[in-house]
Amino acid sequence: MANQSTSHPILCASFNQDNSCFAIGTRDGFKIFDCNTGRLLYERVVGAFVIVEMLYSSSLLAIVGAGEQPSLSPRRLCLFNTTSGTALRELNFLTSILAVRINRKRLVVVLLEKTFIYDINSLEIKDTIDTVPNLKGLCAFSASLDGPFLALPASTVKGSVLVYNAIDLHSHCEIDAHRAPLAAMVFSSNGMYIATASEQGTIIRVHLVSEATKSYSFRRGTYPSTIFSLSFGPSADLPDILLATSSSGSTHVFSLGFDLNQRKSSSFLGSLMPGSVSDALDPAHHHVFHHAFPAGVRSNAVVRKMDKVSDPSIPGPIALRATISVITSGGYFQEYGFRINHKNEASWTLEHEFNLLTATAEIVAYLVWLGGFKIFGLCHVHVIAKILVKDCIFDIAKSHSHDMLLSQAEFELT
Repeated sequence: MANQSTSHPILCASFNQDNSCFAIGTRDGFKIFDCNTGRLLYERVVGAFVIVEMLYSSSLLAIVGAGEQPSLSPRRLCLFNTTSGTALRELNFLTSILAVRINRKRLVVVLLEKTFIYDINSLEIKDTIDTVPNLKGLCAFSASLDGPFLALPASTVKGSVLVYNAIDLHSHCEIDAHRAPLAAMVFSSNGMYIATASEQGTIIRVHLVSEATKSYSFRRGTYPSTIFSLSFGPSADLPDILLATSSSGSTHVFSLGFDLNQRKSSSFLGSLMPGSVSDALDPAHHHVFHHAFPAGVRSNAVVRKMDKVSDPSIPGPIALRATISVITSGGYFQEYGFRINHKNEASWTLEHEFNLLTATAEIVAYLVWLGGFKIFGLCHVHVIAKILVKDCIFDIAKSHSHDMLLSQAEFELT
C-alpha cells in the first residue's frame, strides 16, 4: 500500500518478509511496529515518505520521500540504518520510484518503464528489465531464496504476468492470468505459487509458478471491486488459505489446501486443487467478513499465523485458526482472530485495534492489554485512547531506541 491520496493520513504501509513487523509512512515521517505486541519500535519525524520497506527485523530500511522537500525526492532511494539513525547509501534515478522490494540477496527498484535488480550487499546492478508502463508500480517479490521470483505486469491491456528469476537473472515464464489488466499479486512464502487479481476484481487466481499452470480460481463477487491486497497463509508447502481485501470494505478468505471434508482427487493436480474447478468457485471455499473497514479506504492485510486443530475422536484436521492483521490508510491497525469449525462455519473476532498516528509504546501496550480482556466495546477503547493522548505528554521526536528490537543490520553496505 503506497502513494495514497492526500486525504488519507497513511501514505504507505508494508509488512516485513515474515510479517513480524510493519512500517508506515506519513506526512510527518515513518514508524515501525511489532506485529506480535503492537509495540512501537522506532519513529522518525523528518518529513513525508511514500515508501518504507523493511528487511526482516534488521535495522536496514529502504525509504523514499514524497518530494515535499528537496531532501526527500521521490527519485532518491535511501538505505537507512535505524540503529545509527543515518543513511548508509543513496541511489538516484531519473524518474520517480514507484516500488521497492528487498530480500536477503536482492534489492528491486521499480520505475515507470524499468525495473532494476541490485545485489543487496554491494549494490551492484545485476540486471535492468524494460517493462510496459507500470503506473501503479505493481510488483511481487518472493522472500524465499529457493523460489527467488519477481513478478511484473507484462501487458497494459490484459492481465499477463512476467515471472523473472531474480537470482539467476532470467525470465522464468509469462502467465496469462486475466482478461483485464492486473491490480494485485503476491507470491506464497516459498515462492511456489502466485495469486493475482485484475482491475475487475471479481476473480482471483492462483498459479503454480514452476509450470505456469492455474491451480485455483476463486470468485470474490459479481460486481467489480478493487483488490487492495492479497496474502497467502504461512506454509512450507501449499498454503491453506488466501486472504484478499477489497474497496467494498470486505475481507475475503479462500480455502486452498485446507479441506474440511478431506476430499480426494486422482487427477494430476489432485494434491493441489479441489475436486474440480467448479469446486473452487463454490461458496464453501469462500468466507467473507463484510464491513471490516469503511468502503473505499485502502487496506493492506496479511495472514500472520495459522494452525489446524484436531479432534482426537475424528481423524484429520477439522478446524483452522488464523491471525489476520490489517493496516488501513485511515490510520488504524486491526488484528482479527479467524476460525473455521468442522461444519465450515467461519467466525471473526477483533482482538485489538489502535490508531497508528497517535500510537506510542505506552498507549499501544495498554490497548492490547484491554483487548486481551475483551470486556470493553470498541467505542470504549477509542475513548480511553483519546483520554490517554489528551492527559499524557509524549515526545514524538524520540526514536525509542531503548525499546528497539532492530538492534543490528544483517548486512554491511559499503
